[in-house]
Amino acid sequence: MGSQSTVDRNSGDGMNLLRKGKVKEVYEVDRDTLEFIYTDHISVFDKVIPNMIPRKGETLCRESAFWFQIAKEMGVRTHFKELVAANRMRVQRVDIIADYSKLGHDTRNYLLPLEFVVRHYAAGSLMDRLKTGELKPQDIGFRQGHAVNYGEKLEEPFFEVTTKLEATDRHLTIAEALKISGMTEDEMEQVKRLILKIDRRIASEVSQRELIHVDGKKEFAFDKDRNLLLVDSFGTLDEDRWWDFEAYANGNIIELSKEFVRQHYRKSGYYASLEKARVEGKPEPVIPALPGELVKKTSDLYIEMYEKITGESFE
Repeated sequence: MGSQSTVDRNSGDGMNLLRKGKVKEVYEVDRDTLEFIYTDHISVFDKVIPNMIPRKGETLCRESAFWFQIAKEMGVRTHFKELVAANRMRVQRVDIIADYSKLGHDTRNYLLPLEFVVRHYAAGSLMDRLKTGELKPQDIGFRQGHAVNYGEKLEEPFFEVTTKLEATDRHLTIAEALKISGMTEDEMEQVKRLILKIDRRIASEVSQRELIHVDGKKEFAFDKDRNLLLVDSFGTLDEDRWWDFEAYANGNIIELSKEFVRQHYRKSGYYASLEKARVEGKPEPVIPALPGELVKKTSDLYIEMYEKITGESFE
């Protein structure tokens, strides 16, 4: 798919806007269908940067559609219906029920208020939690006392669950996740099996294009018959972590992500100011715009990663 017009890529075409997230807008098509519009906004540290990143929304939408098609081929039920423009997809609608007391084993057609993360390597916030002692090496499959190195492959995939609909995401035990979501233990195991099955396919696909799939987030819902549905987006540059295969084989880690954008705000002092304000409960400073050269670098990264993740030409 080539580029779309400004109106086509950024307008809801008169549809009813239901939700506006940091980078995605959700519109009502009819009682059974929603339309996702992936914008060109970018966020770091839970702050939306006042720059548009050209073609970013298009790359994320098309990446997600690519994986939904593969999931369908694998026999996995999803909410994906069709790609209607380069940055717009239509999906099956389910209810969002924020009141946990209304969810039970007989509830149907609703978004699970959970995010499921599976990690295959020691990276990101997992390492932060190991350093603080929140997690122990044995919690993630290593022997007691093992010194975990950044980038180390986990002996088994590490499955964890966080909240989805709360103001701040928090980690949950499986028992807590079952209690607030209305899921049974068997349904939780089914989710885990589905994610591991999909991740094996993702790893196999991208290894052909010199990528390592490090970790990723997925979301699920129940349909009207209480069948599990894979929903939202997955397998994108924003939802998942990717490394360069050749560099890793040579003992180096090249983060193929918007990490350099985060580093820009760390080096400029903005992140320190933001954290100080948050700790002190003071108004948070407005995040400055990215310099023009970083806007281009970010856009180029999203386009390059689209081609590496999917194996398709962007244009």
